[in-house]
Amino acid sequence: MSAGKPRRRFRTLIIVVVILALLGFVADRAAESVAENRLATVAADEAAQYDVRAASTAAEIGGFGFLPQLARGEFSEITVTMDQPTISNVAGEDVTMVMTGIQVPRELLTGGTNTTVVIDNADIKLRMTPNALTKLTAAASGLEGLQLSIVGDKLQARMSVRGFDAVATVRPQVLNGRVGLVVDALPGDVPAAVRRVVGALLGRGVRIPALPFGAKVTGAAVDGQSLVLTATASNVQLSAS
Repeated sequence: MSAGKPRRRFRTLIIVVVILALLGFVADRAAESVAENRLATVAADEAAQYDVRAASTAAEIGGFGFLPQLARGEFSEITVTMDQPTISNVAGEDVTMVMTGIQVPRELLTGGTNTTVVIDNADIKLRMTPNALTKLTAAASGLEGLQLSIVGDKLQARMSVRGFDAVATVRPQVLNGRVGLVVDALPGDVPAAVRRVVGALLGRGVRIPALPFGAKVTGAAVDGQSLVLTATASNVQLSAS
């Protein structure tokens, strides 16, 4: 037997292995895409129960290899993104939910119903504009002409109190599930009595509408030209019907 035949057979074997690997990758990605669409639907349905609706909802499955994770019935990480959401008529820019330790029944991913997805932990970020926070804060504080904006990396509040027009530098703070505004700076010509009123009214805080999964708000911060609220939930159970 010539030396050329073993080489050709070896090359043929390599080609077959590569083709099988590619087919496996394609199958993995195809199955993952179907699963992501199904999970996005389940997440949107769950969010709707909290009066949260969005222009679009997408899910992305993390971890190494979809099919191996499916075989175990547990996924290391799934990220759900909702664009242009409204939460009880409060407009947001986007909501990102990063879930870890997810137990997903195979029946759910193949279109089955009456199944339950169990999530160990979910970290949620709600991004909103200063205008959206203005509407919430103005209603709760009663301050006339209140307008929040971001200048540089600071949140500023313009308002009228007892005939004084003032601009205050404020920072968001979460306390007992409410988001209040702590006054860091006011112009020097603002009377002490007005300062006390401004601090008390802005610090009163607003209660953020219910978030998906019953998540509790844990923090608030300025990020770019947006205000980002963070929340967390644990031992979440999602029912698909």
